[in-house]
Amino acid sequence: MIRLFTIMDYDEVYQLWKRTPGVGLRSMDDSQDGIERFLKRNPTTNFVAEENGHIVGVVLGGHDGRRGYIYHTCVDEAYRRRSLGRELMDRMTEAMQEEGITKLGLICFTNNYKGNKFWQNLGWERRSDLNYYTISIEENNF
Repeated sequence: MIRLFTIMDYDEVYQLWKRTPGVGLRSMDDSQDGIERFLKRNPTTNFVAEENGHIVGVVLGGHDGRRGYIYHTCVDEAYRRRSLGRELMDRMTEAMQEEGITKLGLICFTNNYKGNKFWQNLGWERRSDLNYYTISIEENNF
């Protein structure tokens, strides 16, 4: 079953992120407070996949009113190859479209081979025409 991600799901979702290779977590952004702020700002675009009362997949998606961005998408290893990742993305994409978002973007670590293959299989295009820059403005967010 695919349903909206609520803050009550945080502990189980965080454990799924921690055990999924290729998911980069930040101490403040991905804390319960950080995720609660994200969910409040984007209440209709985040979903979990649940089976037998346990969360087995998640997509975190938000937008700035112009573009949508995908974060921390994963499915538990034992539940892969069942189209749960595709279903999560379909629900999130529909929710973004309902909010008037017409283009989505994401970042996937270069060495996350399974993640990159997943995105390519869904038809996402890898861009090589830009550089991505970041700066931490809070030194405690590691």
